[in-house]
Amino acid sequence: MSATSWFARLAKTIRNAFGVWRDLASVSVPTLLVIALAFGAAIHFIQPAPPDTVVMSTGPDGSLFERYAEGYRQVFARNGITLRLIPSRGSVENLARLADPHQHIDVAFVQSGLRRMPADAHLVSLGSTSYEPLFILYRAPRALHRLADFAGRRLAIGHPGSGTEALALTLLEANGIRRGGPTRLLPLAGDEAMRAVLAHRVDAVFLSGDSAKAGEIRRLLYTPGFRIFGFDQIGAYLHRFRYLNRVDLPMGLFDLGRNLPDRRTPLVAPSVEIVARAGLHPALVDLMIEAAQEVHSHATLLQAAGTFPSPEERDFPMSAEALRYYKSGKGLAYRYLPFWLASLVNRTMVLLLPVVILLLPAMRALPGMYAWRVRRRIYRHYGTLVALERESTDVRPGTAAAAALLDRLNRIEREVIDMKLPNPFADEAYGLRQHVHFVRARLSGDLSGGKMTPPAGPARRPPRSL
Repeated sequence: MSATSWFARLAKTIRNAFGVWRDLASVSVPTLLVIALAFGAAIHFIQPAPPDTVVMSTGPDGSLFERYAEGYRQVFARNGITLRLIPSRGSVENLARLADPHQHIDVAFVQSGLRRMPADAHLVSLGSTSYEPLFILYRAPRALHRLADFAGRRLAIGHPGSGTEALALTLLEANGIRRGGPTRLLPLAGDEAMRAVLAHRVDAVFLSGDSAKAGEIRRLLYTPGFRIFGFDQIGAYLHRFRYLNRVDLPMGLFDLGRNLPDRRTPLVAPSVEIVARAGLHPALVDLMIEAAQEVHSHATLLQAAGTFPSPEERDFPMSAEALRYYKSGKGLAYRYLPFWLASLVNRTMVLLLPVVILLLPAMRALPGMYAWRVRRRIYRHYGTLVALERESTDVRPGTAAAAALLDRLNRIEREVIDMKLPNPFADEAYGLRQHVHFVRARLSGDLSGGKMTPPAGPARRPPRSL
């Protein structure tokens, strides 16, 4: 064998091998590309691992907010997360910290009804944790039925920046009482306010949250001349201030023997919300609500067990993750696995979605796509053969035109012989060669009995579109 012939055969073998690999690549590469894009999208949208530290703004030292947050910290610690607590002056400062992008605060307790933040603050609620009834205790010879009746008196409305002060100012302003007017609004709260009212330095105290201690309220009610203010216009307040709730003090709640209070007394009560930045990791949202259920679900003097936490939407939109938790509870992984492992499993499942949705069906479809690609190479020759046979209908055997057609037919057969095909498709290649022989016999005039009988065999019939 000459070197030229050897190189020619080698080149032909390479071309045939390239054809096989080209068929395989033409169906597998687009499929793999789609799967890779799906993986890329999954990686883009997958949540990173939750941070190991969360920062929470609480309240003044010794306050209810601080005690609640301490309970949260214990729940977080059990799950390997550090909850760092930062004291504050109350709800107003907590909300300002959350809205300030330069302060690294993730979550805080905020009393509803405070001034709304701009839309770009991106704050969400994780649910309400409690009601904070507003108690107004005053000294007067007769009962007062409207807040407007406190005009001209001395009122202790709570420390600056506290939720008590913010609510008191809002309600008093709705009744025409403002700072700078004849009514003195004093920044006193807690024990300081109690001493002032007992010493006749103020006429009424506004108590809420930490300052509304049952013992102190009972102490004032035992003092002659003191009364507890009932919001007889409660319907109007609830209609005007949507963030308020009605809480009724039952008759005799503080002392059954003395019947204190001596009537059913309606109070207004904003709710306390867990407010977080919108980017808080979903796993931490779940953990925060789990802590809230442990800390706030017990019964108190004015609420039944299991009332809180609740997905009541007040000043801030509810977090989608929080709503999902309130509806369905913990995710399956978090119910049975440690927190860190459950987080890893959830993120891994997101990456497995492209495998389940795309890769497995693609693996089942690839063989059929590959077979279609290989058969397409065979059927292309069928198309040429059909065209040649049509041309031969008016050609007489033995003529120059018949010889030209035979030469073209021989080239078709040579291409079929040289075509590199996988073994499962050999029968189709041999079927094509049988049809080539049939057309050759017609052109040569070598048809037995003059009848054009197509070859029998296992070959599939080519599609009519070819």
